[in-house]
Amino acid sequence: MLLPPSVLSAFVTLFVTIGPIETAVVFASVTAGIHRPARRSLAVRSILIAGAMLLLFALGGRTVLSMLHVTLPAFRVAGGILLFLQALTLTFASPGLSSISDGERREAQRPGDIAVFPLAFPVIAGPGSLAAVVLLMGRTRNWVEGGGVLLALLTSLVATFAAMFAADHLVRRLGRTGADVVGRVSGILLAGLAVQFVFDGLRQEFFR
Repeated sequence: MLLPPSVLSAFVTLFVTIGPIETAVVFASVTAGIHRPARRSLAVRSILIAGAMLLLFALGGRTVLSMLHVTLPAFRVAGGILLFLQALTLTFASPGLSSISDGERREAQRPGDIAVFPLAFPVIAGPGSLAAVVLLMGRTRNWVEGGGVLLALLTSLVATFAAMFAADHLVRRLGRTGADVVGRVSGILLAGLAVQFVFDGLRQEFFR
């Protein structure tokens, strides 16, 4: 059975902005030396925390925008630009908006719950994925389409958990080059989706 275009678009957008492969690479790096049961627990908690944050933005994003007097078309343009910047960093194989800097990587090595930082935020629920889920929910016209976006979000999170669970295997099989290839293909797809968000925002604002 073919998926509706809106659901497929939502899944591709969320899958690319969350980035299961990129997340697995970061997870393998910051949890090196941690025993497998503890790593599994970290993966579960980080997915739950990030999922709760993304769900909060999905359900409450439009309300917050209205409280700030930011129109949805304006946020579509801003969010589209943000996603396009992430697409550029993915395409040119540099750390994306949902990745972590060297300073954040050192911070993650200190005592503390790395399930919250940096795994849940900004690796999984980063600026790109948070903006994307608000944009996608803002594009829905009924509860069926909204449910499709939430299903796409859940599927992307499950795929991310699976990638984290198999992080060591993925890193060994893909290597740096394989991860870069996946990132570049994802960046090209995300660039097209990002530009479409900008076009939608401009059309809704100036041709309504």
